[in-house]
Amino acid sequence: MFEQAFRNIDDVLRKEAGCTTELDYTEQTSWLLFLKYLDGLEQDKAVEAQLNGKKYTFILDKPYRWETWAAPKGKDGQLDHNRALTGDDLRDFVDGKLFPYLRGFTQKATGPNTIEYKIGQIFGEIKNKIQSGYNLREIIDHIDELRFRSQTEKHELSHLYEAKIKNMGNAGRNGGEYYTPRPLIRAMVQVVRPIIGERIYDGAVGSAGFLCEAFDYLKATPRLTTRDLDFLQNRTFYGKEKKSLAYVIAIMNMILHGIEAPNILHTNTLTENLADIQNKDRYEVVLANPPFGGKERKEVQQNFPIRTGETAFLFLQHFIKMLKAGGRGGVVIKNTFLSNTDNASVSLRKLLLESCNLYTVLDCPGGTFQGAGVKTVVLFFEKGAPTRQIWYYQLDPGRNLGKTNPLNDDDLREFIELQKTRADSPRSWSVDAASIDPTTFDLSVKNPNGGEAVTHRRPQDIMDEIVALDAESAEVLGNIRGLL
Repeated sequence: MFEQAFRNIDDVLRKEAGCTTELDYTEQTSWLLFLKYLDGLEQDKAVEAQLNGKKYTFILDKPYRWETWAAPKGKDGQLDHNRALTGDDLRDFVDGKLFPYLRGFTQKATGPNTIEYKIGQIFGEIKNKIQSGYNLREIIDHIDELRFRSQTEKHELSHLYEAKIKNMGNAGRNGGEYYTPRPLIRAMVQVVRPIIGERIYDGAVGSAGFLCEAFDYLKATPRLTTRDLDFLQNRTFYGKEKKSLAYVIAIMNMILHGIEAPNILHTNTLTENLADIQNKDRYEVVLANPPFGGKERKEVQQNFPIRTGETAFLFLQHFIKMLKAGGRGGVVIKNTFLSNTDNASVSLRKLLLESCNLYTVLDCPGGTFQGAGVKTVVLFFEKGAPTRQIWYYQLDPGRNLGKTNPLNDDDLREFIELQKTRADSPRSWSVDAASIDPTTFDLSVKNPNGGEAVTHRRPQDIMDEIVALDAESAEVLGNIRGLL
């Protein structure tokens, strides 16, 4: 039933001139799903309060509740067509009254971790693109069929929503940044091995895939207590996201996975000065896939000791700083990071090796990230002690990866098993830190067992490095002139 409802919603959205991509479909479905979910949550809490002899104070005023404007019911439990808005009346209400009302919640909220604040943030960042009130009525009717009450229903809905995110990721370049293959995330979680009581952070949260998979992993811990479940709900998962669409999707994805009020902030993580981060701000676990190939402005670069325009390199510095001593990280990054010769890359590799124990590098094949067109590695590290030995694993599924043949859990099974002891194999080997060149800190993937040696550099990567080196040279020359 759920799957058919999602198909029906997409079919209606395809008729909308304002909705042209999978990104639009997911965004528009998300805000409606959120309001339907909120209505169910409020009704459950009202019933619970009544059973305890208390009165529940609704978050939304009556005219703005789903049961009032979207799906008013008659005594028979069916839609009351006399009270249900449609056509221009429905569109005008949503655009002129509902959205402005919901945007105001940011000011009303007592703090950023409240559901009220998240309502304000979500509706402050997106707009209704369904301009036909008749199409909107049809979509609302399909959404109203969905139920979020039981764990089984939430589980099924979360799988369907993940499928929407995946389709969005496959839709083109812009969508790819929202989707990290779930088998890769699950493998990363199993290597980092978070435990109940630790806080997990992703400062480039995207669709919250890392946090959702970590939640599923921890939820399977045997003999969970009520206190454990409360910690999982409220004090385990933290994220930040700059882009409004990704922020909305992250919130909805976590809600569908069972986290009622996700601790996701809508902010540009990189505007935070590393010097201002204190121990209380740090986390035990970082899991992330920062954006590839982004470029940051000079004023953002000023927040970092190693200055570079490469977004992923700034994020890596941020993640190292955000880890507590003894904390563990699993971070996806372009494989050219291992060998680039520009000053920022060399300095960052030095920082990583000296301040963290980089214990594992997973070399991923091309096609792991569909549509992204880049080769990546995953860095696994523990903060607080220098690197002694790095274990490399070269992932080779034995086939070309792509949209119709994506990475799966079986592809990563050997990696997860061998990683436990960091054993040598035709695809894995170890490198002593003492053998790493202390001038370049080159970490290239060079399989001594005759596997494919390594870092294939694309012309664009080489051109980017030339630009970076030219910029550094110009800065040095400028400084010399200043001294003359």
